[in-house]
Amino acid sequence: MSEPPILVLLASPVGSPDASTIARGRDGDPVVLGLSLTRRAVLAAGRCGYGHVFLLASKDVTAPWMPVVTDWRNLAARSSSFETATVVIAPATVLAETDWLQRLASFRIAPAAWATVSNRIVVLPAGLSTDVVETLEGAEDFAAVEGRLAYHLGPAAPVAAEIDPVVVGTPADVRVAEQRLLRSLVKDTDGFMARHVERPISLQISRALAGTAITPNQMSLLSIAVGICGAPFFLSSRPLMQTIGALLFLAHSILDGCDGELARLKFQQSRWGGILDFWGDNVVHTIIFGCMGVGWSFAAGAVWPLWLGAAAVFGTLGSAGFVYWRMMRSKDGGDTLFTSVSDAPDRPLTRFLDSASRRDFIYLVILLALFGRSNWFLVMAGIGAPIYFFLVLLATRPRASLEAGGSSGAPEPIRR
Repeated sequence: MSEPPILVLLASPVGSPDASTIARGRDGDPVVLGLSLTRRAVLAAGRCGYGHVFLLASKDVTAPWMPVVTDWRNLAARSSSFETATVVIAPATVLAETDWLQRLASFRIAPAAWATVSNRIVVLPAGLSTDVVETLEGAEDFAAVEGRLAYHLGPAAPVAAEIDPVVVGTPADVRVAEQRLLRSLVKDTDGFMARHVERPISLQISRALAGTAITPNQMSLLSIAVGICGAPFFLSSRPLMQTIGALLFLAHSILDGCDGELARLKFQQSRWGGILDFWGDNVVHTIIFGCMGVGWSFAAGAVWPLWLGAAAVFGTLGSAGFVYWRMMRSKDGGDTLFTSVSDAPDRPLTRFLDSASRRDFIYLVILLALFGRSNWFLVMAGIGAPIYFFLVLLATRPRASLEAGGSSGAPEPIRR
């Protein structure tokens, strides 16, 4: 079994005259969206399965997030695994991102070779052998590391050009790094309106909150509270009241994007946070559907709107409960708990259901509320939610039947 990769950060002074204007954390590193670069490197590397992160510094430097070594011999002596594990070397001012850290950890070249990425990162696939340690001894900065490896080992092997790490040395670099991180928070599953209206707003909120003590779970609770506060406005048939409720519903959706964004920015993903996010959304939806039904019943002086509300509520809760039981129970909190309504996301029915679960329907609620007709949406929800529940059951039926029979001979799928 191969050893986990190792990340080595090279501490060196930032030579830019603008460096003094960069906000810095208590470890003296530039801060990008609430975390210093070295802290972000440790958290990102840990998320990608790296076994160690070290800071190599020639001076008397302390780093609260990682061990500090003063030379390459001292680094190699820390563990015998350094002779076999992939070693990734980068400046301490690099923006560590899980995407390229994962790709470099699995990068394959000849054991005796080495690779460089955009003149910002070095990859040693065969670890720190005695010859490599002797080659690097005395190299204190990244340029020296590259120069010595090129002189003793020959030209670097090519690496995919799309890997383009950011090194932060000026305020302009900080802005580039922030934009890079914010872009990575946009999900492929976002609906059209969520991507073009809600996500730009939520990203700016998360950007402002990244350096505060506000947690993702607190944002989830705030989002739920805002959504619940909007529900009673649908008890009224007046356009103004319904519009206020619909706008609070939209505000709930925008704030709901912030909890996941903050969790990823701060590396604070948790199972409890995923459950709170998932069930919070569904609770808000059911309360709003219930209030729509009660409000319409009062206005019409009839009971049948209550049945529409009940159908919307139980269809929503039934779908949520089944998806949670089927898809989310076995997952841990290391990643997004809810990704699809089925474990076969490429099937046409599953793709349709995943698309239908997006919240672009909120804009239809707003449009109807402007005319005091939000109850028209309840007709669609009262009919559509039970049908959606039935289709969710149908989307998972083949695998459920197979497991019930227990005679397929196929191995049990591995849950990640």
